[in-house]
Amino acid sequence: MVKCENKGKNLEMCNCSYEGCPRKGLCCECIKHHREQGQLPACYFPDDVEKSYDRSIEKFIETNR
Repeated sequence: MVKCENKGKNLEMCNCSYEGCPRKGLCCECIKHHREQGQLPACYFPDDVEKSYDRSIEKFIETNR
């Protein structure tokens, strides 16, 4: 992973509740990872939905209807 000069600032806005995430605060790495998985990152979901760890596009659509 790359070093990010914005990591501290990104962490202030990051709502990812997965404590062991090595990409937390590294938005570029997070987006890349979730895109490869066919998912969206935590920041696309409200906190209560994000905690379910269902980051699917289908869940995003369901949540935003």
